Formats: sequence, C-alpha cells, structure tokens
Amino acid sequence: MKALEAIKAVAIFQESVLDWHKKEAPHPNPYPEGTLEFTLYQKNHIDTIQWHIEDEIRRPDIALEEVVALKRKIDKLNQDRTDMVERLDDFVIEMFRTVTPKPDARLNSESPAWLLDRMSILELKIYHMEEQVNRKDSSATKEHIDKCQAKLTILLDQREDLKQCLEELFDDYAKGIKRVKVYRQMKMYNDQNLNPSLYKNQK
Repeated sequence: MKALEAIKAVAIFQESVLDWHKKEAPHPNPYPEGTLEFTLYQKNHIDTIQWHIEDEIRRPDIALEEVVALKRKIDKLNQDRTDMVERLDDFVIEMFRTVTPKPDARLNSESPAWLLDRMSILELKIYHMEEQVNRKDSSATKEHIDKCQAKLTILLDQREDLKQCLEELFDDYAKGIKRVKVYRQMKMYNDQNLNPSLYKNQK
C-alpha cells in the first residue's frame, strides 16, 4: 500500500468540512467504503458534527434535558472518533508491514493516526477562524477581526508544520529509522464491563 501523502489527507479533511457547511448537515461520504480516503473523510465528518454540538451545548438558554442529550451525543461521537483513528492506524500498519526496522529504530510517542486526528480538527479551526476574519456584522469590531487574523496566521503555520511532521514520520518508517507500534486507546467509560457506574447498576 502506497504511503499516504499529508497534502492529500488535508485536502480530504477540507472537502469534508466544506461539504458539511453547504447545508450544515451530514453529507454522504463520496469515497468507496473501506478505502483510506473513505476513512479520512469519515473521520473529519465525525469531528465536524461534534464541533457543532460542542458549540450548541454551551448555549446558556438550553434546557437541562437537552444538555444531557447533547452530552450523550458527544460521548458517542468521541467513541466513533477513536474507532476511526484506530482504523487509520490499521492502514498505516499495512503501509509499512514489509519494512524491517533497524536494530536501533526509535518509537514515536504519537501514532500517525493521532497526528491525523490533530490535522483534521485543525482544519475545522481554520475554517471557523476564517469565518470570524470575514465577518461583516456590526458586532465584529476591527479589534476582533485583527485578533482572529493573528490567530488564523498561526493556525495556517501549524497546518504546514503538521503536514511536515506526518511526511517525516512516514519517511522514518519507510527507512526503518522508526518502527510502527500502535497502542489502542482502550476507552473504559462507554464499556458496560469496565465502567463501574454502568456495571454496578446492571440488573
């Protein structure tokens, strides 16, 4: 399997963000199911939905029951997000399966998929910071726009840095300088057998 290019991953994340914002609603995944592209798109799609629910839950005017319902949605989306990250790591493992690491090959504390997770969320930050920079309503002061422009500049710089980090990590894997080793998240709070608040209340 050919190694993923960082620029391609970013382009798919951007596509997902734009698709959702066309109607501010879920959008069909345009890629064949089971492919790396499908998984990257789906990963960002989950992040995008969660981003907007996180906005909603912070409204001071919503009822307590709605807060609880939104929190449960966020929990489900967090689990879906983790599942997608682990699926991306499976693709990475397959990409470098035939590479024999050097005897002194080093480990990386963060797997490529969790780096992709940060890149996915970064595209949402960039999209929404650009929205702030381009605001025309009367409450958007020049000071506000200038502050957002400064933040946007940093976010765009971070995009380039993270793309470089991913490319360098893949290059290290390909050369055997680093070895691929993935740890699963093993989240406990959604598991009926691992969360005491759930299994102690089972009938």
